[in-house]
Order: sequence, then C-alpha cells, then structure tokens
Amino acid sequence: MTTASFRDRYGPWALITGASSGIGEALARDVAGRGLSVVLVARRAARLEELATALRAKCGVEALVVELDLGRDDAPSALVTAVGKRDIGLVCANAGFGEKGPFSDHDFDVYRRMIRLNCESTVALAHAFVPKLVARGRGGLMIVASTAAFQGTPWTSTYAATKAFDLVFAEGLHEELREHGVDVVALCPGSTDTEGPKRTGVDPTRVPFGMATAESVARAGLAGLGKTCVVVPRAIDRIASFATRLVPRRFASRLAGKAIRGVVGKPPVPRS
Repeated sequence: MTTASFRDRYGPWALITGASSGIGEALARDVAGRGLSVVLVARRAARLEELATALRAKCGVEALVVELDLGRDDAPSALVTAVGKRDIGLVCANAGFGEKGPFSDHDFDVYRRMIRLNCESTVALAHAFVPKLVARGRGGLMIVASTAAFQGTPWTSTYAATKAFDLVFAEGLHEELREHGVDVVALCPGSTDTEGPKRTGVDPTRVPFGMATAESVARAGLAGLGKTCVVVPRAIDRIASFATRLVPRRFASRLAGKAIRGVVGKPPVPRS
C-alpha cells in the first residue's frame, strides 16, 4: 500500500495507546512517517511530549498528547473527550503489561490490573471508537496480542491468558467489521526488544534467535492491515506458533514453560 493510499484509508488521525516506548512508540513513528497525525496515549507525559515534539518536527504532522491511565474507570470517556472532533481512522490498542515468575509470587492486585489493562481497556477502547470507524466506512483497528496467546504459558500464565483474550477478540471483530470497511488485525509478536521483557527479568542473551526490534514489529503489523487477521512478525515465531497446532495442548504448554524459564536471567522457582 502506498503512503497516499494508507493515509486515505487510515488517516487523517491515528490513536496509539502505550505510545511512550516500545512497540507503541514505533507504531507512532511509523504512521506519522506516512503522514498521519497522532494521538499519543500513556501515563508518562514527559516521554509522550518528547515523542510528539520529534514527530511534529520530522514528519510535519500534528501530535496530541493524552496523559491517561487506561485502567481508570473513566478512561474511555476521558479519552473520547480529549480526542474531541478529530477524525480517528486508525486505533492501535497497544497498552498492556505482563509479569514472569510463579503464579503465587505476585499479589492478586497485580493480576487484576493486568486483566483490566490488557483486556477490559482494549474492549473499552474498541467500543468507544469502532462505531466512529464504521460510520466513516473505512479505517483500521490493531490489537497487540502476543505469541504467548497461542498456548498456555507457565510462569506468565495470566499474561498469556489476557493475550489469548485479545487474539480471539480481534479475530471476531475482523469478521464482524470487514463488511463495514474496517480492517482489524491482531499483532502477535514474539520476543521483542522493549522495556517490558527486560523489566520482568528476561536476559536478551538467552533468547533463542534473538529479539525482534520494536520497529520491525510495528512495520509488520501495519503491513497486515487489510490483508490478514493475525500477524506474527518473525518467521521463526510463525513456525513455532503453527507447530502448537500439531501437538497436544499440554505438550505445547510444557514447551512454552521451558522457553520462559530458559530466557529469564534467574529461572523462576516455585515456592515450596
């Protein structure tokens, strides 16, 4: 798709959550480079302002910064108010987080916040903006899931479950909205060089085949809009995710658990 046709279908504005770093930042830079103005949403206002300034200067687009915790009860209405009458043609639901380690090592409140941000806020964002996309008769919705969504994943079980929710939600909306001209894609990256994995103890040197860049993941997701329902950016991850269909689910989960324990700097050990 040419830059002009991309801008015509998904412009003039794109909204990206979790835009202060990682895949969200990369998505913002990519779509701004294609001439779309951007609404940047995250909690870290200073990081967003820095990005917005850079995009205005480099790409000549408008950039609106919305400092917002998407886990708040009033987040959807606050975001709609902040956006105002801007014509949003592309929504990228990227905000989310995960934890690694034995399930019982984290307080329940951590899991509650994870489910709320990774699942509830994604549905709320879609519910707020999908009617507007349908009314336009064109546009796109990207939901960032993960290859962890394809099987139960020990030592990050809740995170994997939330991403499975995101994947199935996106698959359903893909079929439901395509007749209205709205393209929906689930972006399912594997190991990606962002703050999240490092924060949860992943040692990049232990990751088989290395880690994808956030830029390559964002580029693959945007390329999939209007072409497919699910995007797994790297070939090695596509092979692995396909292989999970060929083995018993229990076996796939066991392999995923071994992979997690292998990449964490200090392998998690269940409590005795």
